[in-house]
Amino acid sequence: MTNTFSADLQVRLIEPADNPHIAAVIRAVSAEFGLTADKGFTVADPNLDHLCELYRQPNSAYWVVERNGVIAGGGGVAPLQGGDADVCELQKMYFMPELRGLGMAKALALRAMAHARELGFKRCYLETTASLTRAVRLYEHLGFQHIDGPMGNTGHVDCEVTMLRAL
Repeated sequence: MTNTFSADLQVRLIEPADNPHIAAVIRAVSAEFGLTADKGFTVADPNLDHLCELYRQPNSAYWVVERNGVIAGGGGVAPLQGGDADVCELQKMYFMPELRGLGMAKALALRAMAHARELGFKRCYLETTASLTRAVRLYEHLGFQHIDGPMGNTGHVDCEVTMLRAL
């Protein structure tokens, strides 16, 4: 499914050829905010260069955002590893500076949660870090509630902000 938000902006499901491009976005944004691999952030994920294959697994999906034909962001949803069967996780929401402030993170989060609801998930979990203040505010605005401690086995040990919302 492709949605056109403007002539230069498109959202679509990830394809194999997108792997190096979205991995580069995630690495660039992580570096911008000091989210390093040694601290257990997404850049340490061994699947980072194979996101298409990862999100083609059952009950998972990942969308990329293109601006003028160049991938500049993305986000997805998947079952929460090691968690309750009715809980999904909002994952790998990363956007280059040129996409920020356009409502893309909100639109993508809403799309991912709607997809998860269609798949039968009842709750959506996420982890982030307090230094990403705009992201935390967005998630709060979308109805996520702060919870005490992590759920599941995400491997992101330095993501001290854990949130959950009903779908």
